[in-house]
Amino acid sequence: MKRLFVLAIGFFLFLNGSGQPVDSEIKIGKSLDSLTAAVACAHPEAARIGAEILKQGGNAIDAAVGIQWALAVCYPQAGNIGGGGFMVIRMADGTTNTLDFREQAPAAATEKMYQDENGEIVEGRSLDTHMAVGVPGSVSGLYESHRKYGKLPMEKLIAPAIDLAENGFKITANQASLLNQYKADFEARNKNAIPFFVTNKIWKEGDLIVQSNLAATLKRISKDGEDEFYSGRTAGLIIEEMKAGGGIITKADLANYKSIWRKPIESDFENYKIISMPPPSSGGVAIVQLLKMWEAAKTDGIAHNSVEYLHLITEMERRVYADRSVHLGDPEFYKVPVSELLDQKYLNVRMGNFDASLATPSKDIEAGKFQKGKESTETTHLCVVDAEGNAVSVTTTLNGHFGSKIMVVGAGFFLNNEMDDFSSKPGTPNMFGLIGGEANSIQPEKRMLSSMTPTIVEKDGNLFLVAGSPGGSTIITSVFQTVMNTAVFDMNLKEAIEVPKFHSQWLPDVIFMEENRFEPELLDSLKALGHEIDFFPSLGRVDAILVNPNNTLQSCGDPRADDTTAGY
Repeated sequence: MKRLFVLAIGFFLFLNGSGQPVDSEIKIGKSLDSLTAAVACAHPEAARIGAEILKQGGNAIDAAVGIQWALAVCYPQAGNIGGGGFMVIRMADGTTNTLDFREQAPAAATEKMYQDENGEIVEGRSLDTHMAVGVPGSVSGLYESHRKYGKLPMEKLIAPAIDLAENGFKITANQASLLNQYKADFEARNKNAIPFFVTNKIWKEGDLIVQSNLAATLKRISKDGEDEFYSGRTAGLIIEEMKAGGGIITKADLANYKSIWRKPIESDFENYKIISMPPPSSGGVAIVQLLKMWEAAKTDGIAHNSVEYLHLITEMERRVYADRSVHLGDPEFYKVPVSELLDQKYLNVRMGNFDASLATPSKDIEAGKFQKGKESTETTHLCVVDAEGNAVSVTTTLNGHFGSKIMVVGAGFFLNNEMDDFSSKPGTPNMFGLIGGEANSIQPEKRMLSSMTPTIVEKDGNLFLVAGSPGGSTIITSVFQTVMNTAVFDMNLKEAIEVPKFHSQWLPDVIFMEENRFEPELLDSLKALGHEIDFFPSLGRVDAILVNPNNTLQSCGDPRADDTTAGY
């Protein structure tokens, strides 16, 4: 009788671990196949919420917005309302767009604000203090994307996040470890109590965290819209925090912030089309440069992750990151030579000194010339494809784990430390080891260069892949390898994400490889070519959705972390 009842209504609701109702038709896991609609993101609670929004009639943009609100609660190390990010959109009719809601420098920012009287960098000022905070863009981005493309009321999209904050969510084992790791920083940088630090408390998997102040903030935003964040009570709390800690963000900085719609970076690659983020992201330009270099190289017969493959890709990456260091920045402040950087003749010249039998020292690789007319991974990515075929790829960040680790008193959210992504001093590396110059120098109201690379790929004119990753400077190479694995090496999505990754970025002059995932003989062969090798426990945490030949979806959350996919 009960089975007949269930069949009659089509589905029933059951409770998950947090006590939230879940549609029984929604699947949740690390890797799923044969789906009609799908989401992939950094936390299982947010994935569930995104899938439920899709099931309730929301489109891909609605689900992406709902996931981001949820990540601000249940993934505080990177999910945020105190940071910023980028969104790439491809609608079912093939139209594309990108939204820049990157943080920007306050009006009082100066080029040498992180240097002392002798011109030396003051350690920690651009990372650990109120001076490190850029004007947040996430709330603006969520409202702007929803205004243009959303279907469901914003109040409905924020409601699940409010519920998570008010009633609590259970932390994962990874989150417990991270909270314990940063306990001293939370205590040192916050005079008031915060939900993530309790004296003598050792966090463990399954502990419940309630965020009452954040719930109140989200309720105010739900009621009064983005103006609440940028000129209302929440804005006032941000300014009070700035004044208390010596920060320079003002009421005018918040009130004047606007997200920007930008023309995507688009380029053909064999029978594929790449749709990615333009500057101030460096990701779209870099991905296309790498693919064009690969296409021009003699690559027939090169096996995946072979010595020849790793050597060639490393040499390509060194040249692309050298270009990044000089030529990329905020296009509102610096004329970024995008067309020149993507010109095939220029790229052929860049690879002109490539030697298949010898590594090129980075000191011999300068940024290209033409006529102009250790690693924190705490960024987070999400992907959505709805039943109609609309697709969204979103990467957001606080920069470091939990950003500056400074929580706005009374508002319940962390502030970013994104100002470190500027070039604090030409030639001096930031926290990711990336070098920069004039193009990415600090200027008032300028947006800092980013490696975030939300990307969508078409195949023969149809949607093929939606992908992105956290990982600082390794974002670009993680996304690039995922595109290569699926488009060139015909891997299914699970395999494409799970296979060992590697990364090189010009300086330091090293290939970073995932530890214990490459054969010793391969490493010896790379060293014989002149490459220096170092190891990371893992590189990138790619979340992606792939369209099968029958138009169903594969969806995968990276097994390297808590990333989860959900759909129906």
